[in-house]
Order: sequence, then structure tokens, then C-alpha cells
Amino acid sequence: MASARRAGIPAAMTSTIVLAGASGDLGARIARALGQQSATVRALVRPGKSAAQRAALDGPGVTVVEVDSADADALTRACAGASCVVSALAGLRDVVVDAQVRVLDAAVAAGVPRFIPSDYSIDFTALPAGSNRNLDLRREFHEQLERAPVAATSIYNGAFTDMLTGQAPFILYGPRRTLCWGDADQKMDFTTIDDVAAYTARVALDDSAPRSLRIAGDRVSARDLARIMSDVTGTPFRVLRPCGLGLFSAVIAVTRALTPTSTDLYPPWQGMQYMRNMFSGLALPASLDNDRYPGLQWTSTRDVLTAHVAAMAGR
Repeated sequence: MASARRAGIPAAMTSTIVLAGASGDLGARIARALGQQSATVRALVRPGKSAAQRAALDGPGVTVVEVDSADADALTRACAGASCVVSALAGLRDVVVDAQVRVLDAAVAAGVPRFIPSDYSIDFTALPAGSNRNLDLRREFHEQLERAPVAATSIYNGAFTDMLTGQAPFILYGPRRTLCWGDADQKMDFTTIDDVAAYTARVALDDSAPRSLRIAGDRVSARDLARIMSDVTGTPFRVLRPCGLGLFSAVIAVTRALTPTSTDLYPPWQGMQYMRNMFSGLALPASLDNDRYPGLQWTSTRDVLTAHVAAMAGR
């Protein structure tokens, strides 16, 4: 399923980017964003992916490459000649650590000079170890990445703004409340999936990208969210503060103890851990790198919530 390069772009002006985890939501968007930047993309997918998942990757410059991540030689061949490997792999240890290490090893074996790990989160390097299971797995992968002879760039974007439409309980639509753990004025970073994908594409094509980049489409607090929702809906929203961070941590511990063998990627306590991390303010960067690439448009929280409320009203 190969698509031609964008018309009028000579081969000398293109870069070859290998994309692992291409069949996921973020991965597919990164593939499209790279194609829009006239890159040649090798989108790696596991054998057995559905026609619909493969079709989602069809676009300018994108070639779908079916490869088993356990096949080191096949992975190395898939990475040959690339200028950067971008990982959008999502999962638990078997994916974020084990599979991603295999992709990293293949990139090194193929002589790829740059690697973008699957971080796309709050800056977990500023958090204490053990405060978030999924972020600890990314931290564990970084131990391998730091030892590899490759230039790496991590992208930290806070939380996905898209989650505010109901996937995460920052906003309680029925009771007309915004949930707060701790300080209602604590700012938190949110970036849409599309904006993260567009930025990642620019980073993949930037040979001078530094080790870490921090972005945010918007920076808002629980009180800000209440104000925005009040404006957007025309109905008052208020902040609901069940407890502070100390008691919230105890609730998380109890919730996790009740499901100690959970293999879900996002069990309830995992989402609670992420909210605690955000409300703590520890992962909030002092400065952002939004302006590194001119021409990018950042989607505000208000834009996302306005569109969501309008869509709900039209149902």
C-alpha cells in the first residue's frame, strides 16, 4: 500500500522516516503529518492488522511495511537508510520497554542517527519514581535509550486535550462540575493529538532537535475549565474538590490494591495517578518550545470544548 511522494518534490528534498506503532491513533496522525511535510514514511505494522487499520495509513509518501517486532533482521532492514525512527508504540512493559528496545536496537544496527521515543506525556523526568506505572515504564526505556549510540529527542506535551471530552474525568458534564485534586488554580498542560502529531513530524525532520522538547496547546486550571465550560454551555460550572493530594494518593493506593494484577493499559487507578501528577505541578515545565517551528497552529482548550459541546447538542 504505497502512495506516491507529493507531486513536485524531488527525491533529494525528502527524508525517510521509520514510524513504529503506526497503526495506533497517534501513529496514524504522525504518518499523515509527515506526509504533509513531504517526508517518505515507512509505517511499520504488525502482521495481521486489519484492512481498515492499514487503510488509515494511506496517504502521501507513506508505505506500509508489515514486520514482526520479534524479527530483529526484518526490523533492521525496515530501518535501513532512514534519517530518524519515530516510536508511537503504546502498551505495558512488553511494548513500551521490550518491543521498543527491539526497535531501538534495529535502528542502531541500521545506522539510523536519530530516535524519537514514545513519550508524548507530562515530563515524567521531573516526577518521583513509583508515582505512575505507565510513566515508570517510559523511564525504564530511557535507561536503555541513554546508552544507545543515537541522538534522541523526547516530546512532552502534558495530557491530550481530546481527553477533556469525556475520556478522563477532568470535566463532569452531568453534574456540571470540574474535578480538582488539590489546588483549583494549579495550571496543567494540554495538547491535542493532532497538534502533537504535527509537532512530532517537524521534530523528526529536524536534525538539530535537542534531547527534550516541551509543548502545550493550552495551559489551564480546574477553575479555568469551569469558566470555559460556563461560557461554552451558558450554564454555570463549578469546581468540585473531593480532597487534597495526600488523601487522593491514599485513594489511589486502595484502588490499585483492589486490582493488583490488572493488565489493562488504563485501569482506573492509572488515570488517577496521571491526574495526581498533573495537579501536583511537579511536571509543569517553566518554559515551552512551541515556537521552535514557525507556522504551527495550536488548538486551545476552549476550541476543543466548544466543538464538543456543539457536537453533543447536535445529536
